[in-house]
Amino acid sequence: MDAIRNFFRAAWSSAERLEGKTVVITGANTGIGKETAIDLAKRGAKVILACRDIDKAQAATKEVIESSGNENVVCMKLDLADGKSIRGFAESINKDEPRLDILINNAGVMVCPYGKTADGFEMQIGVNHLGHFLLTYLLIDLIKKSTPARIVNVSSMAHSFGSINLDDLNSEKSYDKNKAYAQSKLANVLFTRSLAKRLEGTGVTTYSLHPGVIKTDLWRHLNGPQQFLWKMASPFIKNSAQGAQTTIYCAVEPSLANESGGYYSDCAPANCSAAGKDEEVAQKLWELSCRMLSITWE
Repeated sequence: MDAIRNFFRAAWSSAERLEGKTVVITGANTGIGKETAIDLAKRGAKVILACRDIDKAQAATKEVIESSGNENVVCMKLDLADGKSIRGFAESINKDEPRLDILINNAGVMVCPYGKTADGFEMQIGVNHLGHFLLTYLLIDLIKKSTPARIVNVSSMAHSFGSINLDDLNSEKSYDKNKAYAQSKLANVLFTRSLAKRLEGTGVTTYSLHPGVIKTDLWRHLNGPQQFLWKMASPFIKNSAQGAQTTIYCAVEPSLANESGGYYSDCAPANCSAAGKDEEVAQKLWELSCRMLSITWE
């Protein structure tokens, strides 16, 4: 119902300006991350593209500057599949940036063959959840100093097919790439809720979202029949600019200033799955994530 109702709603737009604000967007060299960067740069923000492939990131940075007319756009190397890279990136941001107003945890891997991060985590939970969990932890003090500030986690409606396997978060006992992806996207929703609780009263608010069904290069791991179904559905699939709208909405919409921890789709509040509201699992996932990353985050 949400989708049908939202289909007929007028497209969201906002003239909100972001001069003097700094934004970090992970995975911003392609797809909705790049479109988000262009939009926020047009609004006058300083935009930092945090990307694994620095050559692609430099090309994207040029494109963002040209499209937005804002010269204050830079790229930095960040590999979310490597804790060392995450720590190095955060250290540079904390040292060189006086403020961080908006953190957009956008990068992700999707239904990929089984693989492990540099720290031995299954790739999808490792990049989509644990990498962003660690990054947010390392930047949180700077974000708190920059209030009002926002943390936006790009999830997916796939979270509603997911469950958190606390006994085998790394899918070592058995691996199903679709289940591992859904688990990682559910983790984004639960992380957003847990974070909102811990940041209550700080002036930092959190949001998770489903960007829509989008044609991006994340689809490269789909098999033949799945590819065929996507071709059939293509009239209903958003392009990257349309797909970026809910991220941008969560990052700038003034009416969300006092909302925190919620889930959004099509530039409006949406219902996440029952599993996405499970406070007990959210708390256990938080504790497990801290243990796996060897950090203490009360």
